[in-house]
Amino acid sequence: MKFKPANNIQDLQYFGEFGGVNPSISDSSTYTFLSAKTMFDTFEGNADGCYLYSRHSSPSNLYLGEALAAMEGTETATVTASGMGAITPVLLQLCGTGDHIVSSRTIYGGTYAFLKNFTPRLGIITDFVDITKLDVIEAAITPKTKVLYCESVSNPLLEVADIKGLAQLAKKYKLKLIVDNTFSPLSISPIKLGADIVVHSLTKFINGSSDTVGGVVCGTQEFIDSLRNVNDGAAMLLGSTMDSLRSASVLKNLRTLHIRMQQHSANATYLAEKFEKDGIKTVYPGLESHPSHQLFKSMMNDKYGFGGMMTIDVGSIDKANALMELMQERNLGYLAVSLGFYKTLFSAPGSSTSSEIPENEQVEMGLSDGLIRFSIGLDADIERTYSIMKACMIELGILSSELV
Repeated sequence: MKFKPANNIQDLQYFGEFGGVNPSISDSSTYTFLSAKTMFDTFEGNADGCYLYSRHSSPSNLYLGEALAAMEGTETATVTASGMGAITPVLLQLCGTGDHIVSSRTIYGGTYAFLKNFTPRLGIITDFVDITKLDVIEAAITPKTKVLYCESVSNPLLEVADIKGLAQLAKKYKLKLIVDNTFSPLSISPIKLGADIVVHSLTKFINGSSDTVGGVVCGTQEFIDSLRNVNDGAAMLLGSTMDSLRSASVLKNLRTLHIRMQQHSANATYLAEKFEKDGIKTVYPGLESHPSHQLFKSMMNDKYGFGGMMTIDVGSIDKANALMELMQERNLGYLAVSLGFYKTLFSAPGSSTSSEIPENEQVEMGLSDGLIRFSIGLDADIERTYSIMKACMIELGILSSELV
């Protein structure tokens, strides 16, 4: 049977403490025991179903983790206080002094900064490569390499990783393949394609309401247990714990993710096709002009489309800023970072979410200062949205008035 991730979420059944259709929220930082031995056993990880301290685990966090593991098809998952709070413990759990990482060159700016500027202090070195070229990736692997790291759809250039090809390389060289799937929840299932570990920023599409910061690591029971280990687990010891109230909130929003992703994808596809036809330089995996369009199609789950992220290039930072300010003035969305909100969000990544990447490296990877990254919203009338956006571009001279 074909993997249908939304079904896996829907089929989970949690009853609240008093029979509520939502599970009760564990609003406690610490938990009591009827015997000292049970406390000891719990601390050592030998007492199933018992809770010690919420930095380690809580019922609310485990409910959300179970749902996200079901979505990604992993044995289990652990939720964290942010997306970076998921990414950093995973890398530190797998790598130590003298180890090496091969990473995509186009990744979220915070992840790039962690790998480029922070982990070298610990003796962990990263080579950043073009993730679309398997031969280049293989050439970068050394005897000290422990991890291949990529985003299924990269931030902000929307490059698509060949997860099956990367998984084969990881297996060949006994590496761990970590995939950040933040841009394509439900659309792509990296574990089914051979990835070892999947991370998300829950802040984005999964939560969907821009009111929560959170993250998740999905993997094997053995690996998640190692992250939570009280003696040497990076997630446990670094303390990036998600609050139980927030876990409960994200879990409720997760139940509508399949509906929202379909609408995000449909709207983004409509706009991308229109902008490309108008002559705007547009990048969207759903366009046949995208170099990895067929690759994405070969990996995607039915119905959820090519995601809600697209970019256009208007030629200069001045034009980009003017267009974003005018679109916000016309109530087309918000000039803001992040993504997955019900309204469209737009930003110039070169001076915002990717500003940690030096300018020369931005140029090398093709990140121009006129690039605008869009997280397309849930607009009910996308035709009207397009009409107003096009009018803004004509007003600023980005498009010719002859296109009216």
